[in-house]
Amino acid sequence: MTQQTTPSAGPGGRPGQMTAVMRAVAATGPKVLRIGLVQSGRVIEERIVKQRTHVTVGPNERNMFVISADLPTSFRLFELVGNDYCLNFLEGMSGRVALPTGISDLNVLKGQARRTQQGAYQIRLTEDSRGKVVVGDTTFLFQFVAPPPIQPKPQLPVSVTRGATSIDWTTTMIAAFSFLIHFMAIGSIYSEWFDPVVDYDVNISGLIESVKSLPPPPPVEEPTDQPTDTTPTPTKAPDTPKSSTPAGPKAGGPGKGAMSDAKAAALSNALDQMEMATLGALSGAGPATAGVLRTGEVPTGALDAAAKSSAGVGVGGLSLGGGGGAIRPGAAGGGLGAIGSTTAGGGNGTGAVATVQGPKGNASTGAATNSGGIVSNAARVVAGMRAGFRNCYNRALAQNPDAEGKIGLSIRVGPGGEVQGVGASPSGNLPDSVVSCVKARAQAAQFDPPQGGLAVIQVPVTFVKQ
Repeated sequence: MTQQTTPSAGPGGRPGQMTAVMRAVAATGPKVLRIGLVQSGRVIEERIVKQRTHVTVGPNERNMFVISADLPTSFRLFELVGNDYCLNFLEGMSGRVALPTGISDLNVLKGQARRTQQGAYQIRLTEDSRGKVVVGDTTFLFQFVAPPPIQPKPQLPVSVTRGATSIDWTTTMIAAFSFLIHFMAIGSIYSEWFDPVVDYDVNISGLIESVKSLPPPPPVEEPTDQPTDTTPTPTKAPDTPKSSTPAGPKAGGPGKGAMSDAKAAALSNALDQMEMATLGALSGAGPATAGVLRTGEVPTGALDAAAKSSAGVGVGGLSLGGGGGAIRPGAAGGGLGAIGSTTAGGGNGTGAVATVQGPKGNASTGAATNSGGIVSNAARVVAGMRAGFRNCYNRALAQNPDAEGKIGLSIRVGPGGEVQGVGASPSGNLPDSVVSCVKARAQAAQFDPPQGGLAVIQVPVTFVKQ
């Protein structure tokens, strides 16, 4: 009699790695479906359907395989009926399938296939079936394979788990005492146990006695006022040699160093001529005159005297006509009244009248993006709406010259190309009149019919003042 051996369990009653692998191999069930996706002669995706479920294809992103083909939104290419898979194919699909009866084309199998409610042809497959199905420019390769083994739960090695159950008490005690000693040393450093006791009353009384025993401070020396003699000391004049020149003027005439009236008048006349020459040399329009007049280097009294003098000013840049004398408002012959005149004869002119225009704005649109169906002429129609957007913005600038900002338009296009609704998301300081005007302009647009039936076009519009 032979005794059947079973794999031994690990520590703690848990199975070992070999036992887990054997159990995983023994737990294999029916074969699962393996599918490869081929486009342009290259395998772009391969998947094993571990959980036996339907395999859907189509343009919807919720399908297991998303492809762009003339298919319904979700088409069950491999449908699970009971415990067996069935292949569904439509008109226009081609391919070959290996069945227990042999290898056959899909066109041949249409006669013996069952029709579903959706109008598809259905053929039951076995676990030995394999083949390919061509849908547009995409080819599906399929076959049934054994399910991959279940990966065992990761476990720590036995040496690690065995060491975790035992504690080295010697090392543990040494570490505990070491930590205790270090903590006590640090606590003693920061504690006040070893500090001496301070008696504040004794210290204060000793401080007072030490202050009393200090010597008195030295006296402060104050400065004494000394009388000062302000009488100048006589100095001996140097001996001057006697000269043979005649004696000075007699008593009653101008003393020594005094100026006569004639000399004083001549000096005053020379100073007046120097001021007049300085004023005449200055230019009325140059930076030198502007700097002198701004800093005040020439007193205003000198200017008044120059205007009233009989000589007049005709050399500098002032160019005051009419000769000398006082300047009178409205006097003929020019004068200050002729400065800035634009009429003949030096009269007071008003000048040319210039018309000041208001600010102008510009409206620019970004790239139009559409979701849903595709609108072929979206970019051309949006470009044609820029002039209307610019007019809306210019009318708003006449009321508020500082208006600037952006508007995000969301245009919903119907099946016939008509605009069913317009949404606007303004930003900046644009007034409500601009937003309503832009929405009205977008509402009046006409697009080509979208390919998908409905479409939403996003148009960013930017308004900038030039």
